[in-house]
Amino acid sequence: MSPQSSPRRHARTLAAALLAVTAAAGLTACQDGKPDSAQSPSSAASDGNSSGTASGADAGGTGGQDSGGSAGTSRQPTAARSAASTDNSPHRCTAASMRMTLGRPDPGAGNIHYALTFTNSGKQSCTLRGFPGVSLLAKDGQSVGKPATREGSAGAAVTLAPGRSAHAVLHTVSEGTKGSGCWPAGALVQAYPPGSKESMTARASGLRVCGEEFSVTTVAPGAAA
Repeated sequence: MSPQSSPRRHARTLAAALLAVTAAAGLTACQDGKPDSAQSPSSAASDGNSSGTASGADAGGTGGQDSGGSAGTSRQPTAARSAASTDNSPHRCTAASMRMTLGRPDPGAGNIHYALTFTNSGKQSCTLRGFPGVSLLAKDGQSVGKPATREGSAGAAVTLAPGRSAHAVLHTVSEGTKGSGCWPAGALVQAYPPGSKESMTARASGLRVCGEEFSVTTVAPGAAA
């Protein structure tokens, strides 16, 4: 190695070392000052989950009220609708053309009966045939227990002139008659007339189902005595 070349080689080595140090410092500064948009995918996903949980819970809400029902009907169709008899008659009575009342309890020999009366409040005659779909509702509109089962056989069609009535009979048993206890008392009785997709409601008059015994007869002519 010549004496003249050694200082030049030393200068080149020193310059390369300084360049490497400068590049490393610049890289470190760049990493420390990266913008928020450069966050890792996992941290960005975590931040995105902070909103949306409330809307997800809201999505599970119930639907709107049944049309044609009185105040206090449940917010969604109940199993009582499918319990009603099918009636495709063009002259059948609808919930919108009737009013409904529940009679007082008629107890006897451990059984309790309630007359459920439908009155034609329209201006034209209509018909009812078969079983209404009946259930109990709590004050908040939620169903209590199960819909009434059918008792007996379906009868003939009943023609209701304006102002005329027909009735079905609800049946349960007294507390203690059967050992399965009683459901909570209902605030309302909800009924779907035969063939109807719209419900009607009436005050439950203290109706409480006991012994898992809850049934309804077919519609018969006239108001109950």
